Amino acid sequence: MSQSALIVGGGVIGLACAHYLNKGGWSVTVIDKGTIGGGASWGNCGLVCPSHVLPLTEPGMVAEGLAALFRRNAPFTIRPRLDPSLWSWLIRFARRCNRRDMLEAARGIQPLLDASRTLYDELMTEEKLDCEWETRGLLFAYKSRERFDAFASTNQLLTEMFHRPAQRLDGDAPLELEPALKPGLAGGWLYSGDAHLRPDALIRSWRRSLEGSGVVFREHCAFEGFERLDGRASAVLTEQGRIAADSFVIAAGAWTPRLNAELGCKVPIQPGKGYSITMPRPSICPTLPMIFPETHVAVTPFRSGCRIGSTMEFAGYDESINPRRLQLLRDGAAPFLREPEAEAEPIEQTWFGWRPMTWDGLPIIDRAPATPNVLIAAGHNMLGLSMAPGTGKLASQLLGGEKPFLDPKPYRAGRF
Repeated sequence: MSQSALIVGGGVIGLACAHYLNKGGWSVTVIDKGTIGGGASWGNCGLVCPSHVLPLTEPGMVAEGLAALFRRNAPFTIRPRLDPSLWSWLIRFARRCNRRDMLEAARGIQPLLDASRTLYDELMTEEKLDCEWETRGLLFAYKSRERFDAFASTNQLLTEMFHRPAQRLDGDAPLELEPALKPGLAGGWLYSGDAHLRPDALIRSWRRSLEGSGVVFREHCAFEGFERLDGRASAVLTEQGRIAADSFVIAAGAWTPRLNAELGCKVPIQPGKGYSITMPRPSICPTLPMIFPETHVAVTPFRSGCRIGSTMEFAGYDESINPRRLQLLRDGAAPFLREPEAEAEPIEQTWFGWRPMTWDGLPIIDRAPATPNVLIAAGHNMLGLSMAPGTGKLASQLLGGEKPFLDPKPYRAGRF
């Protein structure tokens, strides 16, 4: 007799959990208070990047963050407000900005990234997901010689400790790989093992595949609480009524802290607001996804369009789109590209999403302390898309009592 699982949250993490539970023989239902994939999974830059081993808690981030508070158009910004949970989060984040804690987090980040990169290849082969999957790598491009040279020490660390080297390309050498770049660069660093896809296409295609395998999706079905029996969750109460299941996964992303009372623990997630602009492919369109570290802007070419994105805004659950943040994306891409994407018309979509940011840079993939048949899969920071398959597989194994294919200790809920 198969077991049933209900997943709260229809983003990429929820879909990944549904996939691996379904493969394991579970009967799966996914609910979402909005539309499936309509949150942070929809309009991000689509990078699948095992190169992003290091968390944001790098040495020097505190000084950089404080300086940003005094710049009107800084990529990182905090909207001042009386919010004890935010300031507690920021203090703990600041304490982690040292080499020891950075490396500790990186040792937990890397297994999920590496496993997910391999699992994506399997998904594309086995499920034939129609999501504009490309394995061309990821290029970091620099105009500043000082900033370009400074990355050499980071590359050495990533090479020696995490076996994740980049290819160094001096001067205008990146133009040979990417003619869409303007000449006059200091150089670039190429991570050939990275990949990219179109996130909204992934969500649509994966949903179709899962529905074909029997997974049920219920949109506009907000979670209101658990019904419990003998210390275990027996059903969820929703806007659409009661739904029973044997086990449950909370994959609610940045909304997870709103469920703390039901989970029996404090999930220290802050919503880090990111923006993107999607437009048609310009006549001189990049072929590689790129990051411009000096302006903190990313550009991703899709077969069906092009997207620029990034910024980090701690503004709570504010749903407005700040035009100044969108202008930062345009201004950050323009110095690097021969034909800036911002000039492509018409703009197809301006978008924001809340990244689920933990102060230590690691997700939570663990059973809820108050209810053993409820598993939390949230807090993936800026790497939800990159970590999704590994998270889904691990969550399925933990719920099913199987031997986990990754050490789950770095992702335990009790670390907070």
